[in-house]
Amino acid sequence: MRVATWNVNSVKQRLPRLLPWLDQRRPDVVCLQETKLADDLIEDLLGAELDKRGYQAAYHGEARWNGVALFSRVGLDDVVTGLPGGPGFPHQEARAVSATCGGVRVHSVYVPNGREPGSEHYAYKLEWLAALRAQVAAGPDAVMVCGDMNIAPADADVFDPDAYVGQTHVTEPERAALDELQSAGLHDVVRDRWPSERVFTYWDYRAGMFHKDLGMRIDLVLAGAPVAERVAAAWVDRHARKGTGPSDHAPVIVDLDDAPDGDIGPVVPPPSAAAPRRGSVRLPQSK
Repeated sequence: MRVATWNVNSVKQRLPRLLPWLDQRRPDVVCLQETKLADDLIEDLLGAELDKRGYQAAYHGEARWNGVALFSRVGLDDVVTGLPGGPGFPHQEARAVSATCGGVRVHSVYVPNGREPGSEHYAYKLEWLAALRAQVAAGPDAVMVCGDMNIAPADADVFDPDAYVGQTHVTEPERAALDELQSAGLHDVVRDRWPSERVFTYWDYRAGMFHKDLGMRIDLVLAGAPVAERVAAAWVDRHARKGTGPSDHAPVIVDLDDAPDGDIGPVVPPPSAAAPRRGSVRLPQSK
């Protein structure tokens, strides 16, 4: 079973990329984030195309912002939208959808950004992660939490820790909240498979960050032990970040039991640039 997660940064804008990608990579389960479309509109846009490809779909969207989706060709049972009892800002946002697919409980999640350390939105992010952990801990061990976590788990998951001082995504409370989520029995399957590789999933559109390979690894696949033991390959599809009209995120792909493309490595193709000297690059928004 091939499971993929991708923050598409607007499913409407990414449609010319999404459909060919589905045909090329042929994932059995797809988790999308930042769809930015209400449920009826995304069904109008994608419903017939997904039917042709054998997918069932569950959507949890809203107009203009946020939005998650889950597509499956191996069953889509017991769909839950949102985080029951979870926090809002001030109301619950469309950031989570889960279902049982091929015997695995799959969560597609778009964790709040946090905006600025110490802000109300930052506190909301930490509360949201605690609610996600409670939901995952109450479920089966055969689980995958897939999506844009908006947290780089460690300094190795950003191109230069010095560039992110004072920023969200790397602070101790955020990483502690992610650790607490993983303490529910979840394994970071990409990092487990590639413990020392330089591998990112997100690159800012500005300042040529992708071509310089100045990125972050914030899109994760976390799997319970019964699923993690089945991982045959886990990698980042950099091809989907190249070319015309890409998302600023690349998909993460995990193969269970069998690796149809072989063990092709953490990135496809390899990074386009060597790591910069520490402290030599500032983030575009810091200029």
